[in-house]
Amino acid sequence: MTVPAVDPALIADLVARALAEDVGTGDVTNAATVPPGTRATARVRQKAPGVVYGLTAAAEAFRQCDPDAVFTALTEECAWREDGPVFEVAGDAAALLTAERTALNFLGRLSGVATMSARYARAVAGTGATIIDTRKTTPGLRLLEKAAVAAGGAANHRIGLFDAVLIKENHAAMAGGVGAAVTAAKAYAAAAGRDLLVEVEVRDLTEIDEALAAGAPRLLLDNMSVDALRAAVAHIAGRAETEASGNVNLDTVRGIAETGVQFISVGALTHSAPTLDLSLILTPEKDAL
Repeated sequence: MTVPAVDPALIADLVARALAEDVGTGDVTNAATVPPGTRATARVRQKAPGVVYGLTAAAEAFRQCDPDAVFTALTEECAWREDGPVFEVAGDAAALLTAERTALNFLGRLSGVATMSARYARAVAGTGATIIDTRKTTPGLRLLEKAAVAAGGAANHRIGLFDAVLIKENHAAMAGGVGAAVTAAKAYAAAAGRDLLVEVEVRDLTEIDEALAAGAPRLLLDNMSVDALRAAVAHIAGRAETEASGNVNLDTVRGIAETGVQFISVGALTHSAPTLDLSLILTPEKDAL
């Protein structure tokens, strides 16, 4: 799998914003209970099956609270496993405690997305279909969440509104129909000198024929039953790429994939992924092994 690189400066900024939100004017619990200068080692453990992803963001949280903290990964990212140690970090005890929740929020969220993506990718294995994500992401975290999707073994659709044309029914209505919308989109891309994917949502065989006549390279078969999807794929007969969306969950996705569609878009990869269960145990330096 290829996981898209995320700019370290973006990660640092996101972590800084998250820490500022959490710490505010200062960690009063630390101030009340942790003697200055106390050192400790924190170890994080994965407590449920899944894919770990997000170690860079977790490490950045500890680094921002203690620039001298020593972070050691204890597992590789992007691989499915049942449980086990994830990382340890040694440094100022108060700093480690301040960074704990921010680090685990990033790591748990991104690992949850990677885990959900892995479950879907596994569900369609051997069918030839590719699971892809959507723009239903957490505001501000899209690039990290899309990297997590890839880490889990699924694939990325467009990043935003700027890198591909996706004509939905409302766009088509404004343009004068599916065929007219495709024609306009292809002309726009050509005039701009951009190699943009042009995809159009279609709801029945009539709209499929309009899209094909206009030369649409990919058709989004929206909210169709499995039987309708199978008929649509047979009708299209390789004249355009096919993507299914709507009514997709882990119980239905295999049947959808077996209709012959090439892509299945799943908003749940990002909008419904539960956080991976992680725990952090802090050991004072004098007690550390």
